[in-house]
Amino acid sequence: MTKIGVFDSGIGGLSIVKAIKKGFPLLEVIFVNDPDNLPYGTKTPDQMENLVRPKMLELIEAGCELIVIACNTVTTNIIDRMRAEYQVTFVGMEPMVKPASKKTKSRIITICATPATLKSNRYEWLKSQYAKDIRVIEPDCSDWTRMIESDSIDEQRIKDIVDDSCKQGSDVIVLGCTHYHWIEDLIIRLSKGRAEVIQPEQAIISRLGRLLEQQP
Repeated sequence: MTKIGVFDSGIGGLSIVKAIKKGFPLLEVIFVNDPDNLPYGTKTPDQMENLVRPKMLELIEAGCELIVIACNTVTTNIIDRMRAEYQVTFVGMEPMVKPASKKTKSRIITICATPATLKSNRYEWLKSQYAKDIRVIEPDCSDWTRMIESDSIDEQRIKDIVDDSCKQGSDVIVLGCTHYHWIEDLIIRLSKGRAEVIQPEQAIISRLGRLLEQQP
């Protein structure tokens, strides 16, 4: 039986674990996270690498042949380092700039992501490739991870960000952090049909399906 590893800094990755188990009920899924060192979104790439390396070894030693990096921050900053160091297949998660750019009619999108993701070279590349003629709103969501981890959601704070994005004309809101998946229903409700809210769980399931088909 193929074992799939899932890594995230905190509880956000559990939404990906749930989606994988639903899509592939016969697979064994092993989840590891790093709650002691949250948040990752304010760390440097070198700091992330030092924290992530032992977690990758844990999954590899457990026999995982595929590892999902269910963390946009880690994917956009250091997944290339992980691929160079370890002989396993990595599947990363990054902000859905390309799908959002295809969906928007107003030519304005919102990317909700961590500071480290927004500062990454990979994210800048995504915007340069797929959002050249699109305005990208990048609200300050730096406190959302701690809110979600501590189950102390400040709905007004989130509402202010959603309202501001919609007032500026954004018609697509991208959840660029797996933690934010836990408040997806709230964001959908707060946007009140003014914007489509998207996140990559189904894209990850499709990607895993293709990779599993290629295995002997």
